Amino acid sequence: MGDNLPLLLRAALGQKVERPPVWMMRQAGRYMKIYRDLRDKYPSFRERSENPELSYEISMQPFRAFKPDGVILFSDILTPLPGMGINFEIVESKGPIIENPIRSIDQINNLKTLIPEESLKFVGEVLSSLRKDINNEATLLGFVGAPWTLAAYVVEGKSSKNYSVIKSMAFKDPELLHKLLEHFAKSIGEYLKYQIKSGAQVVQIFDSWAGQLSPEDYDIFAGPYQKKVVDIVKDAYPETPIILYISGSAGVIERMAETGVDIISLDWTVDIKDGSKRIPENIGIQGNIDPGILFGNGQIIKKRIDDTFKKIKGRKYILNLGHGILPGTPEENAKIFFEHSKNLTY
Repeated sequence: MGDNLPLLLRAALGQKVERPPVWMMRQAGRYMKIYRDLRDKYPSFRERSENPELSYEISMQPFRAFKPDGVILFSDILTPLPGMGINFEIVESKGPIIENPIRSIDQINNLKTLIPEESLKFVGEVLSSLRKDINNEATLLGFVGAPWTLAAYVVEGKSSKNYSVIKSMAFKDPELLHKLLEHFAKSIGEYLKYQIKSGAQVVQIFDSWAGQLSPEDYDIFAGPYQKKVVDIVKDAYPETPIILYISGSAGVIERMAETGVDIISLDWTVDIKDGSKRIPENIGIQGNIDPGILFGNGQIIKKRIDDTFKKIKGRKYILNLGHGILPGTPEENAKIFFEHSKNLTY
């Protein structure tokens, strides 16, 4: 592994780097005018994310504008579902809608095995093109949703405030839920392998809704299935760094570290200094900056970046937000975030 590797990949592998790499979750998207113009022309989210030319173009927009150290595939955590026989639509301002929520053993038994080379060929095409065109000037990132979060969407049928439908399945009929989670873990593991084979150099698992579980239930319904995905990937690609992100993860940080991932992405609800004490030294840390900071002025943004970096300077660290960049964020503030971060040095 030589110096010709891009910065973010070197940092993720634990190599000595001159500065912390920087990228943003949801860096391609609604805060950029160029994206909104494209969205007006192609209103269907699924078309934007499943048409290889459009997905490629949107993935490249922030790279052309800000030169982040990571370029992430423009896609969605639900993208693999149709390949398993679960259809969905994403409705502007409402979020994902699953046409037929999965709530019975028959539905689970009828799920198809995901064959990414067939149902997700467009993802492979986009990743291959991105890898070629960013030409090691940045690291190419792939991503997936974790089994618990995918299950939460398909059982609830939509986004939820209290997750009562999936939790009632968890506590009334856990065997049913475990069968669904098992199916998702195998499928997602295969999907990540396909992304890496197609060019992804670092991959991130989003278990966005695992923070809705008590630590005890995390150990039953989330952690083991995150680990299963990691094991499938590491078996084939032991060198590829894996990042795990959970929103509202303050209660389960130690548990995240037990899944076999290389890097834990922290949201902003924990002080990064405290968070890092709870994560073994060999595991890297990403994120932690409140995306709301980007509504502040340049001085506030720079100060928060400096303060965060100062607290974490001794560790393997990737600069990022603690969640996706928010719609309505001024583009010039995103620019300040990237430019200031690139001035930091070890």
